[in-house]
Amino acid sequence: MPTSPTRTRVATARAAALTLSGLLITGVLAAQPAAAADPTGYPNVRINEVTSSNDDTVELYNSGSAAVSISGWKMSDDSFSPQSFSPSSSTIPAGGFVTFDSPKGLGDSDKLVIYTAGGTVVDRVEWATDKAKPAMARCGGDGTGAWVTAVSSSTFGASNASGCPASIPAASRVRINEVTSNGSDTVELFNGGTSAVSVGSWKYSDNDTSHSPVSVSSSSPSASSIPAGGYLTFGSSTGLGDNDSVLLLDGSGNTIDSVTWATDGAKPSAERCANGSGWFRTATTATPGTANSCSGTTGGGDTGGGTGGGGTGGGTPAGELLGGGGSLTSGCTPEAASGTGSKPSGTLAWPGGANVTIADNVCAFTTSTGPEGRDVSGLAFDPANPSVLWAAKNKNWLYKLVKSNGKWIPDTTWSSTGKQIRFAGGSGEPDAEGLAVGGNGHVYVTSERDNTKNTAPKDTILEFDPTASGSTLTPVHQWDMTKQFPQLDTGDKDDANLGFEGVGYVPDTWLTANGWVDPLTGAAYDPADYPLHGSGLFFAGLEYDGSLHVYGLNSDGTFTTFATITTGKASVMDVTFDAGTQRLVATCDNTCGETHTFMKVNASGSIVPDVTYTNPAVMPTDNLEGFAIAPASTCVSGVREAVWSDDGVYGFGSGSSSYGHALYSGTFPC
Repeated sequence: MPTSPTRTRVATARAAALTLSGLLITGVLAAQPAAAADPTGYPNVRINEVTSSNDDTVELYNSGSAAVSISGWKMSDDSFSPQSFSPSSSTIPAGGFVTFDSPKGLGDSDKLVIYTAGGTVVDRVEWATDKAKPAMARCGGDGTGAWVTAVSSSTFGASNASGCPASIPAASRVRINEVTSNGSDTVELFNGGTSAVSVGSWKYSDNDTSHSPVSVSSSSPSASSIPAGGYLTFGSSTGLGDNDSVLLLDGSGNTIDSVTWATDGAKPSAERCANGSGWFRTATTATPGTANSCSGTTGGGDTGGGTGGGGTGGGTPAGELLGGGGSLTSGCTPEAASGTGSKPSGTLAWPGGANVTIADNVCAFTTSTGPEGRDVSGLAFDPANPSVLWAAKNKNWLYKLVKSNGKWIPDTTWSSTGKQIRFAGGSGEPDAEGLAVGGNGHVYVTSERDNTKNTAPKDTILEFDPTASGSTLTPVHQWDMTKQFPQLDTGDKDDANLGFEGVGYVPDTWLTANGWVDPLTGAAYDPADYPLHGSGLFFAGLEYDGSLHVYGLNSDGTFTTFATITTGKASVMDVTFDAGTQRLVATCDNTCGETHTFMKVNASGSIVPDVTYTNPAVMPTDNLEGFAIAPASTCVSGVREAVWSDDGVYGFGSGSSSYGHALYSGTFPC
């Protein structure tokens, strides 16, 4: 983990609420523009659970990163006018809950509307007969998940996760994906599920709660269903204007999804970025019936993108990051980003897709050696099996991950909880940071120190056979380079923590084909000169100064030191060789502005920086220490997957959909 006063690691704060140009997205309905008296952050407050049994209890959740006062707020159902209520607290803390009992009874088939003291509608949900028994709850993410009948009503005042059913209904995978209020008044729906969904009986309405819902089929007579991954567009017969909303209901009157926008927010359109799941923002180009362009004003505040979907409702303050799992509940301790610095000069924008998804379950990497569920660092795709992603966790754990429903999860045939790794002899706890898959299929892990003696550096590379049995792995070989870095051996644990942070395996074939000059001989590199080193060399990245150290790792336990290479970066957190671009990639987290430097062999036979890219603009500015690009063999439609790991699982902070998640997935050109 990169925390050291030696290289000033200044904690950074990210604005918890951003302003969209002309677009306010709450995922709920608003009867009018927010009055001046409305408290800051009110759109972040969501109806999260409601029961029409016993005390007719309501739960509100604050998805934002700042507390919100609800003093003077009111509620109504489908028959009585707004009434005052008595909440368990007059303020909802960031990521917190309040509950209250409805001052009027809630029926079997009813609706609930929440208003600020100034009369602005904050949120609204409707349900059919018995759907709120034992309760209606947002599932898949507090504040943003799909409305589903809960399996119990015991979660009021706490996360809904334990009260949610095992699966989300197919209808809840349908999202309002784009809306225009520029005269065409068009609504686009997107089905992000794996099966077609019938919508012939569905209805929609605007932000006027007195309006009767209009059937989708009357606006789009040919509409009967939406195929998996497909779209449906229709013109709103109610007309859509500034400061307006769309509410989508199924045939039984249950809320499916909703979106709200402010003045000019839907001109040319308001669209989800990423397509189908992300936050809404104002687009520069309307794209009804096709994937959203996501070319427009970024930003977004801590408000959500509507209900529905199986994830967290899609979004973070950046406005584009997808929801992907549940909200943080318990089991891990997120760690805020630290050490933000400037990016190298000449850095270019990310060349891949603008959209990024959360790619793991919340708190997925908790282990017996700490309360983390964080500290995920090195990542590497298996070249022989690109469906496998290897991950290293600082507190001496190794994970073999496979894809399931869009997420990277532990391969249960290998280990459902990861395998603990040790130093040679079975002792100690390697501070596992980087990893690479060698030409022999073994996994090579770098360690900065022994966590049982963390004031002393132990810069080593350990080779593990992933086919070995048991829940604990010991290295086949271990190479200790600690004596090469006396500047780290000061007796200070922070200095000891600035060693080998990443490692990449580079095949001999690339080095010879590109004319790399062997620094030890001054001539063209000849692998035959080093008969015990295998089929490639290893490039270890030093966090201390951003340098790469080139080693031949010999089968007799010795090693050959070839060179120290400058990357032009203050630090290196991960190293990977990408056969697709034929480049060696040195990655740095927020210490260097979240950048990746692609390195080549130049005309003189030296390895030098070629081009540096930033992360996608939607990514959080966190300690994103791991980076891996899928092999070119996985390319589809000109792109392949790129994966990042967050060492602190902080995301955009408490209450954001990314809080408590370690992995993010995007695309990189083939």
